[in-house]
Amino acid sequence: MALSPEAFSAPPILLDSGAANRTARNATALMLSAILTKGLLFLWQIYLARSLGVGEYGVYGTISALMIIGATIPDFGMGMIVIREVASHPQDAGRYLAVTLTASPILAAAGYLALTLTAIFLGYSSGLRALLALAAFSLLIDALGNMAYNQLIALERMVATAVISIVHTAVLVILGVAALAANTGLWGLYAAILVAGAFRVIAHWAVLRRAGVRPAFPPGFALTSYAFANGAPFALNAFLSLAYIHSDKLLATAIIGTQGTGQLLASFVIVFGVMELLGTPMLVTVFPLMSRLHHEDSQEKFTSLLERLSFFTLLAGLPLAFLTSLLAQPLSTWFFGGNYLGAAAVLRIMIWYAVAAMLSNVFSQALAVQNRQRWLLALRLGGLAMSIALNLILLPRLGISGTPIAMVCTELVILMLILRSLSLPAEWWQRIVAHTWRVGLAALALAGVILLFRTAHPLLAALAGLSTFTVVVIISGAITEQDRAMITRLIIAAPGGARFIQFWNRKETE
Repeated sequence: MALSPEAFSAPPILLDSGAANRTARNATALMLSAILTKGLLFLWQIYLARSLGVGEYGVYGTISALMIIGATIPDFGMGMIVIREVASHPQDAGRYLAVTLTASPILAAAGYLALTLTAIFLGYSSGLRALLALAAFSLLIDALGNMAYNQLIALERMVATAVISIVHTAVLVILGVAALAANTGLWGLYAAILVAGAFRVIAHWAVLRRAGVRPAFPPGFALTSYAFANGAPFALNAFLSLAYIHSDKLLATAIIGTQGTGQLLASFVIVFGVMELLGTPMLVTVFPLMSRLHHEDSQEKFTSLLERLSFFTLLAGLPLAFLTSLLAQPLSTWFFGGNYLGAAAVLRIMIWYAVAAMLSNVFSQALAVQNRQRWLLALRLGGLAMSIALNLILLPRLGISGTPIAMVCTELVILMLILRSLSLPAEWWQRIVAHTWRVGLAALALAGVILLFRTAHPLLAALAGLSTFTVVVIISGAITEQDRAMITRLIIAAPGGARFIQFWNRKETE
């Protein structure tokens, strides 16, 4: 079958060929960046787990959880507002940059204080609190880098941000390995993280200046108030979302100690690596497009885009979830060593959270584009309360295995409530069922093959299962013409993609 680039004009989800090329190019750049950076960070986490040991890795995980949650304070949701508004009104880029440049340093100082008080409240050791005092300086550094990054995303300079992300990750890993090799422990590691963050700031601001964006002071009270008022729900939503994702590590350290947190973090590395690789790049890429479609009231195109995004999420997420769940024990041993056998019990359940969360993120972004972040806030507030309650009940009784159960239950409830709030028409549900049931069938076939071969060798089971999944997907016709057209456009946008299409078509005609 010949691959036709022109076929991409068939789907109703794109505005024009220029937008199609730009979106495909940006998606490809972010995907390649994600593959390289997340792959490198995954190897980095494996190195850390093996080098630090379970207890120290638990300390690292606890501080990381605090930092991730605290990072929502300097941003205060304004990043989403900047991307949404500058994508539609690029002439206001300088004024929005002035708003974030003024507010974020003050908010970063507040975040630093909040993290310090939280560590005291949870009863953490003085050694852990001292390390946190050093690590928390990255709140300001990251805030300066993020405000420039958001501007570049809004202007769809995603190729530049992808390159910076790759180089930043490489610098971080090189400096971190050097610090640990010099026996400086976690102190040297956090110093390396701060230096690498400073490099990211300089690189993003240099590209932003080349794009012609300068802070336009004063931004004006009306614009500042608008950014804060509309960003606050995003900030609270992000805080609550991250808090319920990472609060279990904070509770685990307080209830069962850093050894249990180390086991928990090891499974997190695999699960959230999957989410970052498969879900985040595409969502970041299509956010400006979704904003324009909603702004132009292109409801049919908007819902069609949601269908494509949810389909590709299931197409990538279901096979990896079955594979990871059924092969959790050998995966934990291979990646982290024999000291992390406890991570397998967590991973077996937690991987299903990844599938539910990636779907939730797709539809949450649709609500964000519709300026319904206050409803998202309410959902995440309920989710955080449910997650904390379940963890407090399950952690003392089941140990670290209680955490993934709490996560999966909470995320499924949130997903169902988000879908109900979108009020998608019955025709959409009919299309999505007709579009995706074959993927579920292929995933079940994959699970059967893995169960059949995993006693022989886990690697053989994985290869046989993935091969079976691919064959069933192709034979069943799960991928439609519109899907193939989108894949074709992404291939064309990739380096050397056009030559690959020409080569493929030439082979088909021979």
